Amino acid sequence: MRVSFMFVKKRIITVFFVFFIIACVITIRLGYVQFFLGDFLSSKALDSWSRDIVFEPNRGKIIDRNGEILAENISAPSVMVVPRQIKDSDQVAKSLASILEMEEKAVLEQITKNESIVRLHPQGRKISDQKATAIQLQNHEGVYIAGDFKRHYPYGEFLSHVIGFSGIDNQGLTGLEVFYDDFLSGKKGSLSFVADAKGKKILNNPDHYKAPIDGGTLQLTIDARVQTIIERELDEAEALYAPDGALGIAVNPNTGEILGMASRPSFDPENYREVEPQIYNRNLPIWSTYEPGSTFKIITLAAALEEGLVDLHEDEYIDDGDINVNGTTLHCWKRGGHGHQTYLEVVQNSCNPGFVQLGSIVGKEKLFSYIDNFGFGKKTGIDIQGESNGILFQLDNVGPVELATTSFGQGVSVTPIQQVMAVSAAVNGGYLYQPYIAKSLEKNEDNVQKEENKPILKQQVISKETSLKVRNALEHVVAKGTGRSAFVEGYRVGGKTGTAQKVGKNGRYMENNHIVSFIGFAPADNPEIVVYIAVDNPKNTVQFGGVVAAPIVGNIIEDSLRVLGVEKSKKGLEKDYQWPEEALVEAPDLIGMNTKKLQKYLYTFDLEVVGEGNTVIEQAPSPGERIAPDSKIRILVK
Repeated sequence: MRVSFMFVKKRIITVFFVFFIIACVITIRLGYVQFFLGDFLSSKALDSWSRDIVFEPNRGKIIDRNGEILAENISAPSVMVVPRQIKDSDQVAKSLASILEMEEKAVLEQITKNESIVRLHPQGRKISDQKATAIQLQNHEGVYIAGDFKRHYPYGEFLSHVIGFSGIDNQGLTGLEVFYDDFLSGKKGSLSFVADAKGKKILNNPDHYKAPIDGGTLQLTIDARVQTIIERELDEAEALYAPDGALGIAVNPNTGEILGMASRPSFDPENYREVEPQIYNRNLPIWSTYEPGSTFKIITLAAALEEGLVDLHEDEYIDDGDINVNGTTLHCWKRGGHGHQTYLEVVQNSCNPGFVQLGSIVGKEKLFSYIDNFGFGKKTGIDIQGESNGILFQLDNVGPVELATTSFGQGVSVTPIQQVMAVSAAVNGGYLYQPYIAKSLEKNEDNVQKEENKPILKQQVISKETSLKVRNALEHVVAKGTGRSAFVEGYRVGGKTGTAQKVGKNGRYMENNHIVSFIGFAPADNPEIVVYIAVDNPKNTVQFGGVVAAPIVGNIIEDSLRVLGVEKSKKGLEKDYQWPEEALVEAPDLIGMNTKKLQKYLYTFDLEVVGEGNTVIEQAPSPGERIAPDSKIRILVK
């Protein structure tokens, strides 16, 4: 069959036109890819070829209110390898194993992994500078030393439950370290390089370094000086009483700032793996819940006074040792009772039947509304993990007996931090504050930003007039009542003892196993510190708060007020000394006296003479200062 020339020509033109269109599409596509998608595809390619060595940021410092470092970082480089860049795996494994004190087989397994970058774990993490230098001197291709840090706590066990600790990857695990982890951790940096499919570095491509951004500085309300005093006293209590546990809190009642907080048993945060988790996971002042005992009577007292239901000086109560409530007999701690008392003496003597009567006068609705307003039964909102709610009776389940036992602190379960903040409100004019530990957060970036935390006032729970009456009553407790062991000469101290029975696994109260406590504040006319101490099951002693905890609080208050610069005062109540206590006497004025006339003082005081001469020019304690009769007086003669 013969094909015409015109037909062939048309087919050739059609084919040519089709190829022309295809060529145009390809050209346009190539142009689009080249000029419009070039940067995007190049970046994608670089992403697939690039390798990153991560540099950890310096975790932020934690400091006390005066700038004392409580947690910081020290240099601790880490070893990273790029397996595909290593030429002689056996030789590298042998070298690294020798320096890092690892098994050669373990090193070889890690450096031959089918991964882009491998961190040698665990011995290659956070190594010493000496080991890092030794590895660098080996100059192994594919082996890198990355800047890294490890957490260091200069004071060891000091404030350990509050600060907590961080893990090997610099992530917070407990305490403030985890609560403020996002702020402290900073942002990671990196060193990026381009590698081929085998992981070998492409030399004609520059490395890209992105510096890490260090974490911010966390300043606490904690005063390291007050904290040291609390730690010292708890250590001495542990040594003396061998308790099952102990805790201490100090707070500024006018702001809610935590000045000190400690738990026993304690631990070293750098070696937390050496203790059981139940030790480092339990920050007792905010976690522990137990019956408060007589320290809770402060709330019953405040409620009765605020409602105008009792006059501490005029109203009276006769205590014969027990009181019958709806067929249940509740006993006073003193066998035979305290007899005829004013209600001020009821408070001084911590008389249980007297407080049962007070609770009955207030009534369950009113009393439990005050308990709620003072913050019990719910978290205080303190900025640290692990806070408990405590347990209270449901109002519908409160009968006469439950009301009676609640009035003197039995049958309810509260946390130490709840008690401290409630008592702070009772003595500071009636203002309930939210407790807090972080004083300020300062970001460590180009634009330095410092965020100051301010006191958070929740509500006023009682009037200033009622608060004044509560302070006065609690000062009587320390000067003339069950809290005399907390009396501090020169400082007006108020407070309340607590002796709470513990409930056993069978649901019954245990014999000779109590949590003894004392909560104190000073100065009583203008409180600047509230201190709470609780000791769990102290051994080889009488288990009373006034015997064990009160003197500890007295020591803490005296030394804390001194370091805080609070002046002593000659105002306030005189202590009612009871046998075997000895009343204090004034130090005689020996300055200017001839040494021959000192003989008459040798029978009363222990005189220590320093210097040579016949005339006294200085003495300590100062003339007029109240001291124990057998105290030592140091004199300087010339």
